[in-house]
Amino acid sequence: MNTNDANAPEGGLNVTLTIRLLMHGKEVGSIIGKKGETVKKMREESGARINISEGSCPERIVTITGPTDAIFKAFSMIALKFEEDINASMTNSTVTSKPPVTLRLVVPASQCGSLIGKGGSKIKEIRESTGAQVQVAGDMLPNSTERAVTISGTPDAIIQCVKQICVVMLESPPKGATIPYRPKPASGPLIFAGGQVRADTILASAGNHTVLAQPQPAPAFAIQGQYAIPHPDLTKLHQLAMQHTPFTPLGQTTPGFPGLDATSPTSSHELTIPNDLIGCIIGRQGSKINEIRQMSGAQIKIANASEGNGERQVTITGSPANISLAQYLINARLSSEVTGLGAL
Repeated sequence: MNTNDANAPEGGLNVTLTIRLLMHGKEVGSIIGKKGETVKKMREESGARINISEGSCPERIVTITGPTDAIFKAFSMIALKFEEDINASMTNSTVTSKPPVTLRLVVPASQCGSLIGKGGSKIKEIRESTGAQVQVAGDMLPNSTERAVTISGTPDAIIQCVKQICVVMLESPPKGATIPYRPKPASGPLIFAGGQVRADTILASAGNHTVLAQPQPAPAFAIQGQYAIPHPDLTKLHQLAMQHTPFTPLGQTTPGFPGLDATSPTSSHELTIPNDLIGCIIGRQGSKINEIRQMSGAQIKIANASEGNGERQVTITGSPANISLAQYLINARLSSEVTGLGAL
């Protein structure tokens, strides 16, 4: 990471940024206001785009997009609104100490290292210079590659803190693909080890998890083998896959894999995918297959099309965790194509 903060912008940069916040229903209600008046005022006065995720789940994602100045103005208005709510709640309260304003940012895990800094130096510097408390969650949010970053303090301390976090995010863009956190549980077909998933079954399972107790006959495409995974804990799997890239320099032994059998060597797994579906795996100019490689840490080779053969062979090489995650991501691409959801 570039730690040369002397030349860092003070918020006058004409750069468009997107910051995601995680809020509880009550907080979202406060931001929206009666008939949406509060959020409308925030949008107009800050110049930032403020979008709130749909859904009746207990948590919602608030996305703030715009030039850095607009983002800081929006954050300022949100922090002041929360302070107003705290003051109002204390009017008839016997509590004497006033709780701080608290915001939760959702940040790609690949950027959290830069935010923490070597030996925690960066986060310590942010805490000391702004007076805000900053906590980076140790675990990723469920089924995502993002972590929660909790900021608490006075509205002014929070704004200063957000400015510094924005500088870090601009200097250290996310690495690889990010699986964004979505509060409502993601749905998708289940794959049993050694089992198969049919395209028509996936169509039927767009909204529900489908358990295939028996391998189905004549699959449109199949993902088989010991690394197929029933509804994986993506977070843990991604952490495990990222801990160990399986390719070691010549002459060195392959490392063990914590959480999996330490004797598991790097291995290869093969699967076949119909030619008419291979495009959704590769993506434009290889963009999707490169995302899957980066996300999973696995090496993935797609065989050239051979005449008269309606399928292409795909070889995945890596640790069991790498292979499991690569297979899950490939299957997610296939199911989105079959169910007409397009790009995930």
